[in-house]
Amino acid sequence: MKRIGICGTGLMGATMAQIFAEKGYETRIYGRTEASLERGKKIITLDEGVPLYYTTRLEDLGKCDIIIESIVENLAVKQEFFERLSKIVGAETILATNTSGLSINRIGERVHGKERFLGMHWFNPSNLIPLIEIICNDKTEQKYVDEVYALAKAIDKKPVICRQDVPGFIANRVQFAVLRECMDIVEKGIATAEDVDAVMKYGLGFRYAAYGPFEVADFGGLDTFYHISEYLNADLCDVKEPQGIIRNLYEQGFYGVKNGRGFYDYSNGKGEEAVKIRNRKFKDMKDCLDKWEEY
Repeated sequence: MKRIGICGTGLMGATMAQIFAEKGYETRIYGRTEASLERGKKIITLDEGVPLYYTTRLEDLGKCDIIIESIVENLAVKQEFFERLSKIVGAETILATNTSGLSINRIGERVHGKERFLGMHWFNPSNLIPLIEIICNDKTEQKYVDEVYALAKAIDKKPVICRQDVPGFIANRVQFAVLRECMDIVEKGIATAEDVDAVMKYGLGFRYAAYGPFEVADFGGLDTFYHISEYLNADLCDVKEPQGIIRNLYEQGFYGVKNGRGFYDYSNGKGEEAVKIRNRKFKDMKDCLDKWEEY
């Protein structure tokens, strides 16, 4: 693949366009209006001489080898967008949606050529987190999965393949299973949110930064893990609705870093500082992961 199209000029779309341009791909970024393109330009920082093409004409993406959509997370909007896009591009152009949870099958219901349509879920901040989930719809052909997988590797990402279009794909299913149990622990008064976070950062997360859960289980001993699961599984949280601890915050309008308060207080500039610290930590972690590739 040589020609990349990015649709969407928000943080994710702009960052993706920058990554591809920096890696030497002929990259075009589409925005609906000149104002949206200007917002994207304020996010993108490229060295002088690195080309990146901006357009408000969807037709200008017609000859791209792959087009990655990162517009508003709304099913109807994405469906309409891909219906229109799939009529413009060539029959072999791969169409990918960067959704964190919407059904790939549902998004692609009106796509012409469903065999070349798939999910490509990037993680924010995408310039630091290497994971990309590639999600198949029921009609995605393997050759297109292979091409996207190779493309992700070529830009130094760590792709994984989700072979079924299930809610949450892989990462969010794991993330929300963990979060559900953590919130249950706090709601029952077993521990504070601060101590649960400490358990993750200095214990479980310490392991999981280097090894996945199956690898951790192998190191711990499957006999031990089996016997623990015999008595522990039945006691784990299995609620089906949003828990009270997060519902109360949501109903009060406390959404986290984005507006100054969530489980923690981010008011008076603390949110901006928290983002800077997070990015520095992620950069250090990425450097460690890159170094560990030598092992």
